[in-house]
Amino acid sequence: MRKMKIAFAVAAASSVLAACGTGGVLGRDRPDEFAVARNAPLVIPPDFALVPPRPGEPVPQGTDARTQALEALFGGPAPRSDAERQMLNQAGASTAALGARSVAGDPGTTVVDKGAVTRDIVAAPAGAGREANVTTPQ
Repeated sequence: MRKMKIAFAVAAASSVLAACGTGGVLGRDRPDEFAVARNAPLVIPPDFALVPPRPGEPVPQGTDARTQALEALFGGPAPRSDAERQMLNQAGASTAALGARSVAGDPGTTVVDKGAVTRDIVAAPAGAGREANVTTPQ
């Protein structure tokens, strides 16, 4: 039994090493990976009489990189339809405060009282621990 295992191991090793040899299935009918083509030499483009920008001068294109990227991605602002313009006019979009989000938490901002239910939801403990329980009205 022991001799059979050794013979099997030697046969497996020799077949593995034989696969590494030349010829066989892996003949030379594939491209040669060492045949490398040379690239054309780099060419310096013409000057076009460009001058570097001077400090303090305005940028010639007039827009910043972020605006250019947004226009390249999304194509600029889409024209609004008549229905959308009418809806915005009725909602008072032209009179809306530009900084409305920054004054939303201000104590002087008028808010609507949603009642005790909202207060209870906000004051409820986080998670589903022992303190959190649910009651169903009968």
